[in-house]
Amino acid sequence: MSARRGRALDLSIARVGVDWAPSGKAVARVAAGVLAAERTRLARLSITFVGDADIARMNFRWFHKRRVTDVIAFALEDPLGTAGDVYIAPGVARRNAARLQVSATTEVLRLVIHGVLHVLGYDHPEGLSRVRSKMWRRQEALVERLVSAEAARRA
Repeated sequence: MSARRGRALDLSIARVGVDWAPSGKAVARVAAGVLAAERTRLARLSITFVGDADIARMNFRWFHKRRVTDVIAFALEDPLGTAGDVYIAPGVARRNAARLQVSATTEVLRLVIHGVLHVLGYDHPEGLSRVRSKMWRRQEALVERLVSAEAARRA
């Protein structure tokens, strides 16, 4: 539990069947940064890094889509505040990062932001119009601020 300026975050980070994910500290800082930017006072989040096959099974089970995806997020009911589970596939993120010509760490941290925004109630349309959505614009502004800060920390 981290308390800062009247905020509390209960965050768990797990790796299941993956050989790489960014540092837990970087993931926690980025998730906390999203919550602070969105003025979320109390939050309970889990962020789990899973393999491609696991996220593909989840995508089919919960969304009836027969394909691998990079991130899945679920908002949960919690009378005390915001709660949710975020699942990220670092293998998919690595492939996307190569295509987008960004680092794998940058892409995974983008997915952390994306997943936390979904937990907070943001959504976007499917297809190419998603990049014009309010959620996408908010995500990219947070990527610029939070992921840049993480990159500066590593430098």
